[in-house]
Amino acid sequence: MVTKELLAGLDVPELPDRIYAVGDVHGQHARLKALHGLIRDDLMARPVARAHLVHLGDYIDRGPESAGCLQLLCHGSPIAGISCTNLLGNHEQMLLNAVANPRDADMWLTNGGQATLLSWGIDPSTDPARWAKLIPAPHLHFLAGLQPKLQLGRYLFVHAGVRPGIRLSMQSPFDLLWIREGFLDWEGTMLPDAPSLRIVHGHTPSAEPELRPNRLGIDTNAARGGKVTCAALSSDSVYFLQA
Repeated sequence: MVTKELLAGLDVPELPDRIYAVGDVHGQHARLKALHGLIRDDLMARPVARAHLVHLGDYIDRGPESAGCLQLLCHGSPIAGISCTNLLGNHEQMLLNAVANPRDADMWLTNGGQATLLSWGIDPSTDPARWAKLIPAPHLHFLAGLQPKLQLGRYLFVHAGVRPGIRLSMQSPFDLLWIREGFLDWEGTMLPDAPSLRIVHGHTPSAEPELRPNRLGIDTNAARGGKVTCAALSSDSVYFLQA
């Protein structure tokens, strides 16, 4: 059960009746906007008293419109009337690392960062020491404020996954952003201190959403031509919207 104490500090005034969780976007601004439109339509068709929107990270890199994705998200909830939480993905972390330490620039650039720089009008050959001044300040502020995880009801939202058998409070930030091996093939309880939680994650692409008893993966490979997927979650149902 999620208590008011667990929700303290989040932009979630009460436990929502429905949660919309959006998987990896990777610079697909037009698809993200279209998906938000589908969520609005769904709320009109199936109204609830309280809804909450969660983006699972990896808004940037590989696709052509990373700057547009950040601009869409950095000014609060993109859907009027519902609250929103934006989570940190490994691609955002690589960018933040590169801005803080130019020696980390190559790792980000070789993982799709060049497309993100171009979306800001920055030549990828520009000295990484200058990036912090060239990237729009609201975008950097947004990136620096992203959360690594969010727990609501029976769901835990993270970018990549968790390390099975480790208490939630002891999970490594690296695993939350990067884990695959040891998580994706785990069939039992993920978290010993929260055995009923289902993990909702992105990070690992698949052709369609992967719904398992202990996890739900919704990275449907937007980075390489797939769709951006939203899982609509309530206490007794799961369904999907895609753009």
